[in-house]
Amino acid sequence: MTETTAARLIGRRLGPKLGLGGALAAIMLFTVGFAVCLGTVPVPPMTVLAVVLDHLLPGMIDRDISVGQASIVWQIRLPRVILAGLVGAGLGLVGAALQSVTRNPLADPHLLGISSGGAFGAIAALLHTGMFLGALTVPLMAFAGALMATALVLGVARMSRACSADRLVLTGVAVSFVIMALANILIFLGDPRATHTVVFWMLGGLGLAQWSHLPWPLAVLLPCGFWLWSRSGSLNAMSLGDETASSLGIEVERFRLSIFVAAALITGVMVAFSGLIGFVGLMMPHLVRLVLGGDNSRVLPGSAFAGAVFLIAADALARFALAPEDIPVGVVTGLCGGLFFIWMMSRKA
Repeated sequence: MTETTAARLIGRRLGPKLGLGGALAAIMLFTVGFAVCLGTVPVPPMTVLAVVLDHLLPGMIDRDISVGQASIVWQIRLPRVILAGLVGAGLGLVGAALQSVTRNPLADPHLLGISSGGAFGAIAALLHTGMFLGALTVPLMAFAGALMATALVLGVARMSRACSADRLVLTGVAVSFVIMALANILIFLGDPRATHTVVFWMLGGLGLAQWSHLPWPLAVLLPCGFWLWSRSGSLNAMSLGDETASSLGIEVERFRLSIFVAAALITGVMVAFSGLIGFVGLMMPHLVRLVLGGDNSRVLPGSAFAGAVFLIAADALARFALAPEDIPVGVVTGLCGGLFFIWMMSRKA
């Protein structure tokens, strides 16, 4: 084989992948740039680029930038947009994994009660236990709450012998209501002067994003996301049924439990920094499967990407719709989720 022929073969194989990667990168950059520019105080795109380059490569940009615009871009909007991307990616990834392992298209961390458990842990840390572990307190308590909710859902489902795909989601909804009732009791018993901060976790919001917050969700999302993606083949088998998965050598119960623990870890940490944001994990995997098919090796990263883009856009809309008021992003995702349900039902009909 000549060098020219080899180069052509490599180009044919890598060309489409590089083209797709470039297109996805362009979509993400456009979404991030649009979200940073948009707000009560619009910032021109070139100013945003100048601020970013000035922080990444000091002294490279000679353009005059006002202190106010630089602060808005670098201290407020950019960390918020990045956090939205991380949270959206995590929720989309978890939703895709849960839908495969439970064989239920309605499974997502919100409906299964995992998000509610995370919110319960965060509320307990904020109003009652105090920050006894410093900055790690809220993420760890949120993870513990999410893990507790997961254990309750699986335990109740096993005790009532309701381990089918449909009943598992119904069990999750019931557990979610119980946990939210307990969370409301914690709010009622907490310091009235501090309870207003809990509204952030109940409605979902990204307004408290800071650069110091970003390493935590990133440190959880990357290893857990790679681990879930490495189990794509097993998730494909689980989506065909427990018997099929068992015949392929998969320990069904242990594997399902490991997926739920990973989902609880990702969801708990995301909830700790963003509050309750529903329906991202429900909608994004469905839309990705319509485009890419059912192979989880494509659905998982596709859902993470789609979730990141969607939540960044939803947060930009939440900031812009009633400016200068800041709508909780959970309200926007809830509205989109309701409309998505209606579309799904009409499509099946």
